[in-house]
Amino acid sequence: MPGKLILFCGPSGSGKTTIVHHLLKNNPVLAFSISATTRKKRDVETDGVDYHFLTVDAFKQKIANDEFVEWEEVYKNGFYGTLKSELEKIWNQNKVVLFDVDVEGGLKIKNKFTDQILAVFVMPPSIDELHKRLHARDTETDESLKARISKSEHELTYALRFDKVLINDDREKAFRKAEQLVNQFLNS
Repeated sequence: MPGKLILFCGPSGSGKTTIVHHLLKNNPVLAFSISATTRKKRDVETDGVDYHFLTVDAFKQKIANDEFVEWEEVYKNGFYGTLKSELEKIWNQNKVVLFDVDVEGGLKIKNKFTDQILAVFVMPPSIDELHKRLHARDTETDESLKARISKSEHELTYALRFDKVLINDDREKAFRKAEQLVNQFLNS
């Protein structure tokens, strides 16, 4: 099992983070890969738990030092990435890496670890529902919300590039399906 990776991707508002938190709570072999980002920390987030919050300069220095498995500038000066040290830390604990990353980053990880990864795309039930979920967060400015909605709609076109697509139209059903996919992968 060490050396395996499980990836949950999908647009903002798809519910991937909720599914990942459920899996982490219910499967002790999984360990969350904490992404690095330059975005502002939300009030409910903790540095080193939800993300490694870095300045733009610190992030760029880590890029220069080749410290990332993958990274991307998702928005202007809005960097996200996966630190190599995160994977090494998790594998050294004999656990399976569980990712919750954006679609572009997920595809980079999937392509890098083709033989040892399960890549799941979490799909909202509709564009309208996606819009409702993003508006309900109330964490964005009008400008950033517009950018996030546009990016999310584009990301939906990537679904078939992943190993599995999980439609998140009912939370409990999505939890069960995610558990089933993970268990099948871990037992293969």
